[in-house]
Amino acid sequence: MPEETNYLNTYEAGRWLGLSEKTLARYRVKGEGPAFYRFGTRIRYRRADLEAWAELHRSASASDNGTAPAGEEP
Repeated sequence: MPEETNYLNTYEAGRWLGLSEKTLARYRVKGEGPAFYRFGTRIRYRRADLEAWAELHRSASASDNGTAPAGEEP
């Protein structure tokens, strides 16, 4: 089994989140996406940052706009 790395490229991060590379690129420009690292021209994401960002966008219902923690009234 290959050793698991803590850093994912944009393609791998997008697959993990269920988002396209283009969406992640747009989020980077707008400052809306998960934290990332720039190593020269390479963009990398840490798994922990992807998990934290995903948790912030967790919703309790379809009408929840994602601003209130799950289980609390908006």
